[in-house]
Amino acid sequence: MKRILLACSAGMSTSLLVTKMKEAAEAKGIDVEIWAVAQDKAPKDMERADVLLIGPQMRFMKKKFGVTAAEVGIPLDVIDPMAYGRVDGEAVLNKAIELIDGK
Repeated sequence: MKRILLACSAGMSTSLLVTKMKEAAEAKGIDVEIWAVAQDKAPKDMERADVLLIGPQMRFMKKKFGVTAAEVGIPLDVIDPMAYGRVDGEAVLNKAIELIDGK
């Protein structure tokens, strides 16, 4: 099972994206756990995730989260703004899996 963590300012703006990602994973037969949290909860949740994707509005937090991600050994990236804006769950899922598999 792949564990994908999304972080945004309050943890709510990514909830629809999480739903779309889960739908895409189910359609592809991929076993995943996907959840979203507010930025203040992300460091703790990284301990049980395989990848962290942060919302484009939090791009400035990438360096800060990068320290914790390196400590726990997971990749992180900023969600593509176009995919985020279109709520393209499949594109974001593909990026997360690419990052996990590239470890």
